[in-house]
Amino acid sequence: MNENLLQFIWRFQYFNKLNLFTVQGDPVEIIHPGTLNTNQGPDFSNAKVKIGHTLWAGTVELHIKTSDWSKHGHNSDDNYKNVVLHVVYEDDVPRNDLPVLELSGLIPGILIRRYNSLMQSQRFIACEQLIHKVDGLTINSWKDRLVAERLHRKAMLIEDYLCGNKQHWEESFWWLLARNFGTKTNAETFEAIAKSISIKLLARHKSNLIQLEALLLGQAGLLNRAKYQDKYVLLLDKEYAFLKTKYKLRTVVFPVHFLRMRPGNFPTIRLAQLAALIHNSAHLFSRIVEEPQLTEVKKWFAVAPNDFWNYHYTLIDDPKFLKKPIGEDMVNNIVINTVVPMLFAYGNKHHNGAIKEKALQWLEAVLAERNSVTRGFQQLGVLNKNAYDSQAFVELKTQYCNHRKCLSCAIGNAVIKST
Repeated sequence: MNENLLQFIWRFQYFNKLNLFTVQGDPVEIIHPGTLNTNQGPDFSNAKVKIGHTLWAGTVELHIKTSDWSKHGHNSDDNYKNVVLHVVYEDDVPRNDLPVLELSGLIPGILIRRYNSLMQSQRFIACEQLIHKVDGLTINSWKDRLVAERLHRKAMLIEDYLCGNKQHWEESFWWLLARNFGTKTNAETFEAIAKSISIKLLARHKSNLIQLEALLLGQAGLLNRAKYQDKYVLLLDKEYAFLKTKYKLRTVVFPVHFLRMRPGNFPTIRLAQLAALIHNSAHLFSRIVEEPQLTEVKKWFAVAPNDFWNYHYTLIDDPKFLKKPIGEDMVNNIVINTVVPMLFAYGNKHHNGAIKEKALQWLEAVLAERNSVTRGFQQLGVLNKNAYDSQAFVELKTQYCNHRKCLSCAIGNAVIKST
């Protein structure tokens, strides 16, 4: 038994409530268990309990043992003066000044055993052997909550961006877009590159693709190397040296990584594609906000870098022709991880429900993601129809399952209480 489980049991009243008595011998009737308090003070507020013939309204404090009250220093804490009931799993010391309700012996043993089994599970998710018993309505409504939580968390990152660039939405979009072009491996580096080159500076050189490539590759620290012999690379190096001096740029300190990456995800290719996207677009986020059709937006991202990259994956490749446009998978990734979070954050910031709804609809319109998390849930028979489902599964796995937060999860709740 731990306090999290005890709070869960009290909150949902998963114990035998017939013929309840305090340890002092007074009959107890629980009118309302109260509201879980996540701030300082007693565990539950606004509770109503009838003890003897008296109806009490106030707070309820929970502990594993009665002696924990004094161990936690509640005797001298004014926050605990309005406690009307002390709920414990085990009454280990006598108390005469406060009613104590002992739950040991009132809780179904199977509930405790099932919880302990979940906490000790080493499977993909703790409840994978029981999730098939959870009804579809519970899972679908929990997906909605998970997607909302995920988008609100991402909105917090965007809010940090806005605080750092004086509420400039286009600049923030550029930073997040670059971060996602870096994929998980180079996300921090690509974000640093974006922050080192303002969108205003990029706009000045928007018409010159070579200069855009020079800026991005140069800031990544990939130019100015004596081993390069290719005329195009030497041209990029020359352009970057001029622009670096002109704008007093500082190369980012984060390294770029190539190791264990597919060639199509090499940072050189992604930076070249990013340069092509800047070259072919203007006021991109403003256009996205106004555009009603996702299919149109996806066309804007389906660009290709210049001809040099048709023969190269890096700056020193042997020539082998292969066109390298931004593919459908990457476009979908951009929609999921850049477009939708930015739209949702924008709608949230401006109290515009229509834009938030558009973000959710676009998420449902994108193909389901294929990764280790979604494959794991699919193997358990949980449908992964679109990116909305995928994002819900990723949030569930990373924010709940990996941390064994089963008591805070609707699916975990359903599994534990189905005793």
